[in-house]
Amino acid sequence: MSKTLLIKNARVVVTMDETRREINGGAVFIRDNVIEQVGSSADLPQTADEVIDAGNHVVIPGLVNTHHHMYQSLTRVIPAAQNGELFNWLTNLYPIWANLTPEMIQVSTLTAMAELIMSGCTTSSDHLYIYPNGCKLDDSIEAAQQIGMRFHAARGSMSVGQSKGGLPPDRVVEDEKSILQDTQRLIETYHDSSRHAMQRIVVAPCSPFSVSRDLMRESAVMARHHGVSLHTHLAENVNDIAYSREKFNMTPAEYAQDCGWVGHDVWHAHCVQLDDEGIYMFARTGTGIAHCPCSNMRLASGIAPIRKMVDAGVPVGIGVDGSASNDGAHMLGEVRQAMLLQRVGFGPDAMTARQALELATLGGAKVLNRDDIGALKPGMSADLVLFDLNKVGFAGGWHDPVAALVFCTPADVAYSIINGRVVVRNGQFTTVDLGNVLERHNKLALSLAEAAR
Repeated sequence: MSKTLLIKNARVVVTMDETRREINGGAVFIRDNVIEQVGSSADLPQTADEVIDAGNHVVIPGLVNTHHHMYQSLTRVIPAAQNGELFNWLTNLYPIWANLTPEMIQVSTLTAMAELIMSGCTTSSDHLYIYPNGCKLDDSIEAAQQIGMRFHAARGSMSVGQSKGGLPPDRVVEDEKSILQDTQRLIETYHDSSRHAMQRIVVAPCSPFSVSRDLMRESAVMARHHGVSLHTHLAENVNDIAYSREKFNMTPAEYAQDCGWVGHDVWHAHCVQLDDEGIYMFARTGTGIAHCPCSNMRLASGIAPIRKMVDAGVPVGIGVDGSASNDGAHMLGEVRQAMLLQRVGFGPDAMTARQALELATLGGAKVLNRDDIGALKPGMSADLVLFDLNKVGFAGGWHDPVAALVFCTPADVAYSIINGRVVVRNGQFTTVDLGNVLERHNKLALSLAEAAR
């Protein structure tokens, strides 16, 4: 039997549909895991198996996080890595991450997903590229299934250690044949290409400075054979550019194209230092970008020219990046920072609140190559979140509650509905005991930091 859910009487429903409707007094009617109707509360059914009265709430599509390293929630604010740029930061953290265990991967993923969900995110990718001590991507997938998040699990990898001219220590890299075999296993075991899929696998060598050209090319061939997406880091800072020119005699964008890493099924993290030719190449090919403003500021990587990218036609989504380079994973907060950072770099009208919110919904959906999330309209996946305006941070902003979501202090959700399931109700998780998760997470984080001393 089908189950129905009605969210009614919202202060405003932000649809992100073709006309970007914002419906005062709006409602959303859900059957099972799909949105059936969106409109005025008076025009929709008045009853359902479950009814949520959303008076004084803003209802928006669930936010889409396009780049993360969830295991890094175990290594926030590590002293040696607090003040370095990207390469310095990595060299201080690789030895710590070498002690990760399968339990650490699972618990840190639960913690990171809980933080994301509370901040309005309903779909997330995660780029796990380090697999010491028996760790597997399966550990992350199990956590996503437990908490109830829509998940794009990216099978990352590193194969070029310091002895071969790469950045990571040799003890944290893998054999390329093993990488490809495990990636194949994960696709065959977990990938769901169907509409409304909760689980997809992404092929994701870590970066040009940690894998070989052969692995980049073979990964692209594998991904396209199976119809899955590709993801990596690219053009993050000036050292990244220098490495690409020295090793490959190409810009990062040229190298990506040479390896087959452009197209609607590819997205790259950061691209802070992507040149104009790269921007136009990405626009022509539909290649996506995950913009991670907090991480880019934290590591002093620069200001990505997102306004220019969007105007050129590049698909752009928002990413929180790992909690070792952001130290937070508040998706709505990242939307706010995206807006503010474009204004710092390119003027006060470089990005509006609604444009920033669109990057985190429709933009993220396009980057992940999905047409079933990012908007509230019939036929879309039932992923939506509710924010309570009766909070001190929104006081005085009720005349434009949609803009208030982005301009004001980032809030946590009152409700999160993912795939038609109420995962957060009245600010509390229905799927996991968050207190127990955090207690275990903090113990594991301390033991990880102490092991590296």
